[in-house]
Amino acid sequence: MIYPEISDFIKNFDDFSPAKERIALLQPLKEYVAEKLSHKKHVRLNFICTHNSRRSHLAQIWAQTMAIHFKCKDVYCYSGGTEATALNKNIVDVLQKSGFKTDVLAKTENPIYQIKFSDNVHPIIGFSKKYDHLFNPKSKFAAVMTCSEADENCPFVPGTEKRIALNYSDPKEFDGTPLEAFKYQERSLQIAQEMFFIFSNN
Repeated sequence: MIYPEISDFIKNFDDFSPAKERIALLQPLKEYVAEKLSHKKHVRLNFICTHNSRRSHLAQIWAQTMAIHFKCKDVYCYSGGTEATALNKNIVDVLQKSGFKTDVLAKTENPIYQIKFSDNVHPIIGFSKKYDHLFNPKSKFAAVMTCSEADENCPFVPGTEKRIALNYSDPKEFDGTPLEAFKYQERSLQIAQEMFFIFSNN
């Protein structure tokens, strides 16, 4: 069901185990997902960072992909920011390199992308938006804070059942440097592996 290039990428994670300090951060999300799935309830995850331009999109897209990979039903992943900017082109590029197919649906200052990991699953519509945008759930969801700034500046997310801090370093720090492409790939890989860990054994 998932594109072969993405499946081949994920196969490399079979022996992956997070470092102990990351397991402590990942465990609350893993337990939330497992509890919902064990009771056959919908899993709604809203990944939130400051600008909804990089880390929150990677987390949303990889979480949704891993849910499909592990055949976890009724998992719905979203993303948002404390403010809206634009989905960074480097994120689109790194997803394409991992096997995702993308198309621009609207060329604006905040472009709207169609992001596909399968021909038989509805594409993810990627664009920058606030965490409470109409695209996102209003209740019965977990707010997963993917950056410390959003975690600090957004102390209350209305409608959330659970708030989980799962911070990632921002690849933006390397924009315009020789390490730019490597750091975006590194962050995408880390998030993909950790979402693999979240949805495995469910």
